[in-house]
Amino acid sequence: MSSVWIEKLASPRLRKHIIRQLALANHPDKVTIENREAAEIQFKVISQAYDILYDEEKRDVYDDHGMSAFDGSRPGGMGDVDVNDILSELFGDIDMGGMGGMPGMGGARKRRPRKGADEEKPYDITLEELYTGKSQKFTATKNVVCSHCKGKGGFRQHMRKYGLSLEQATFTCDSCQGGGQIYNDKDKCRKCKGRKIVSEKKVLELYIPRGSHDGDSIVLQGEADQAPDQVPGDIIFILQQKEHSIFKRSGDNLLAEVEITLVEALCGLSRVVLKHLDGRGLHINHQKPSGGVLRPGQVLRLRGEGMPFKRSDGKGDLYLKVQILFPEDGWLQNEKTTSKLKKILPNSPPKITAETIDEIEHDQHADLEDFGSTGDPDDWEDEDDGSGHATQCPQQ
Repeated sequence: MSSVWIEKLASPRLRKHIIRQLALANHPDKVTIENREAAEIQFKVISQAYDILYDEEKRDVYDDHGMSAFDGSRPGGMGDVDVNDILSELFGDIDMGGMGGMPGMGGARKRRPRKGADEEKPYDITLEELYTGKSQKFTATKNVVCSHCKGKGGFRQHMRKYGLSLEQATFTCDSCQGGGQIYNDKDKCRKCKGRKIVSEKKVLELYIPRGSHDGDSIVLQGEADQAPDQVPGDIIFILQQKEHSIFKRSGDNLLAEVEITLVEALCGLSRVVLKHLDGRGLHINHQKPSGGVLRPGQVLRLRGEGMPFKRSDGKGDLYLKVQILFPEDGWLQNEKTTSKLKKILPNSPPKITAETIDEIEHDQHADLEDFGSTGDPDDWEDEDDGSGHATQCPQQ
């Protein structure tokens, strides 16, 4: 059942009242003898229309299969009669806001075609492209409704009696349900060969706004495959950001590491420390004494140098994590230079006193991955015991 008619006759009380009035007006006993035959036809039509409208299960069957589900050979069946055609003749066209031909019940509105399926596709994109935005044209091959036959199926003409007059009406073919599947070869469309659709290439443009996020959807509305009696679906591209070698993103902020020398950490620096996503070099002027000493792991914040906001001209912030490059082993072998450094650099921390002092050897290349592991042979587990418990010998 068309959603238009269902909504207009959604109230059981309203349905019953309207159909009752129509049935009374067209009852064979209420008309003259010469109009009785036409009234009997109209009365049967109204009765079965009401029967389908009133029964939710029958309405669902009608939605899926049309009037072919109510075969005319069955008792009380209407055969080729379409309930929507009947109601249109009785009430006129209907609006979603009221009963078309009924006084004060609103104007006319067409039934909306259903929408076709959307097509989702992943789209790989770099962080640089998300920063600057991107526009790309591409050629897509898709199905479009045949322009020669307009995507029509099989149709046939019938004569229907309304009162004392005969009118010609077009009905969907019961054999193919309007799908256009049953054609003689000579009657098939020369362009689509009866398939109703043809393949066509079209140039489309994908626009990705700057500041877009990983997982965002870019929608090309109505560009999916077409089909007769459908509104085309959308092509939806899902952005998938590639991992970047320098920058990490969180929301509209960026994080990167910068390497500076020990001299720069102690004495200050003034140079380009990083190349941004748009190719700009970022210069930092961090001078002593006002700047202070830069320490390993210290974070510098550059306001307004993060990712652009999608809906404004603003930007997030860029966070720079400081990594200090210490000299290589053996770089200082001159005793005099070593003495000078000891005098220049801060003194050692206060001495720790203890009654006993041991000279301990150390490994200068230790790995924290080994922290927490045991080296005691007594803690070794029996390799043959998969339970994780030590195996004991049986008692004698």
